Amino acid sequence: MIQLGYWLLSYLIGTVLTAWFVGKWKGVDLRDHESGNLGARNAGTVLGKDAFIVTFLGDAGKGALIVWLGHQLNLSLVSVAIGAIAVTLGHLFPIWLKGRGGKGIATFIGVALAFHPISFLAVIAVMLIGLALTKSATLSMNLAFPAYAVALFFENVIFGFLFLLLVIIILWRHRFDTKESLDEAWWHSK
Repeated sequence: MIQLGYWLLSYLIGTVLTAWFVGKWKGVDLRDHESGNLGARNAGTVLGKDAFIVTFLGDAGKGALIVWLGHQLNLSLVSVAIGAIAVTLGHLFPIWLKGRGGKGIATFIGVALAFHPISFLAVIAVMLIGLALTKSATLSMNLAFPAYAVALFFENVIFGFLFLLLVIIILWRHRFDTKESLDEAWWHSK
């Protein structure tokens, strides 16, 4: 029963979108500007660097909070991993905003760092290599996130599988950004 409550709470906390609150505080509905995304990148583009930082920290913080809470409740690591997926799904598909949330980058980073920080080193390594080769942060992140799941496979196959599913969902949410990033990377290489 505690486990199911934890997963439901994880999803509900995920639906607390920092960008929505930052936008409302500034009198702006970020869904009506630029990408329409309720994430740190769009908040930063529309409202500036401070909005990006607050949104990133808020969204990453809720991911880390859920992992921490799962440990405090002495839940199994598989249950905590499912909670990590639930908080990210809440961010991606908030029921109160008809599924129009963020794209999960900051929440995933918070979850991944809190769940298994050593495996996050693979994300950093692939991100740096991707940036050097493509000059595109978005494309590099899309290449780097699967590295976390791959690193987790060496720790535990179930963890690796669960986080691979999460990465696939996040990449699916980025499908249009990836094409734009490929075009951007191609343009900069000319």
